[in-house]
Amino acid sequence: MRPEPTLLEPVFTPRIWGARSLAPLFPHQSNLSEPIGEAWLTGHGCPVATGPFAGKSLGAAWREMPAEWRGTRLAQEPEFPLLVKFLFPNDKLSIQVHPDDAYAAAHDPGGRGKTEMWYAMAAKEGAELLLGLKPGTNPEALRAAIAGGTLEELLERWGVHPGEAFFVPARAPHGIGPGMTLCEIQQYCDVTYRLYDYGRVDASGKPRELHVEKALAVMNFGKTTGGRTTPVEVREGALQNTYLAACRYFAAEKWEFDAAVGARTGAAQFELLIVLDGAGRLEWNGGANKYERAHAWLLPATLGAYRLVPDRETGLLRAYVPDLAALRGELRRRGLDKAAISRVVFD
Repeated sequence: MRPEPTLLEPVFTPRIWGARSLAPLFPHQSNLSEPIGEAWLTGHGCPVATGPFAGKSLGAAWREMPAEWRGTRLAQEPEFPLLVKFLFPNDKLSIQVHPDDAYAAAHDPGGRGKTEMWYAMAAKEGAELLLGLKPGTNPEALRAAIAGGTLEELLERWGVHPGEAFFVPARAPHGIGPGMTLCEIQQYCDVTYRLYDYGRVDASGKPRELHVEKALAVMNFGKTTGGRTTPVEVREGALQNTYLAACRYFAAEKWEFDAAVGARTGAAQFELLIVLDGAGRLEWNGGANKYERAHAWLLPATLGAYRLVPDRETGLLRAYVPDLAALRGELRRRGLDKAAISRVVFD
């Protein structure tokens, strides 16, 4: 089976806090009858649009993919390991926290925690999010704030501007406000413990379920390693490569270019290219296809050399499951010192 770049189709998920127009990313998704909060780009149910697995879901395709597609380090991974979404908040999301692997394995089916990052594709003036507890906050204060509707006052508040990235480790409480569009890259898990939901009700008029005890059991009451990252930039000919964040679960880079750029996959892991803006042609040995905004491409590990030839200036996110030691070595070879590397690589 010859490796080739594979286009994935999104699955749109209704959310009570979502938007009724997803333009400009998805111009055909406007004047919607119900609010859409998320576009899942690499969900297990996302249809495969091109290549030898076309017509299958990504979950089914992954089970059939040979090691040459998955990569040597991921050859035995039972499920696709990266979940990438676009988020369209038109209202505040619940204040929530995600478990780590150890707690999820003991208390939730599936046994996987959730560490994630957000990249702000767009943000209106005044857009903000909540991430991490203020110093000195304890469980008793949290319970009182939940009961009194003042939980926001106990979380650190962050302004959000286009092009910023935020690292959100498991066990860090957080909330997202309206007025932005985010690309979320995460460990493949959808376990969420809600602490507070602003009194909202579901379609049947019932309050949405809270998970206060589980949230308190997993929450980090110390200083979080999460927050706004300090990206590092490397210029490679026509390519502006910005390293946004990396941990053992995922790594993310922002690529920007207005002329043809060449790259190469490595045998250790597959890659994802998430097109944020622009259009052009993706070329590889034996084929080519057009790319455009909101496309999600899976590049097999043994694809080797490929080129991106833009018709318009292009911005995309490259995501993969990294070998952190190898990534640090790559960054050192590109001239970055230990301090710069520590700003984007999280243990």
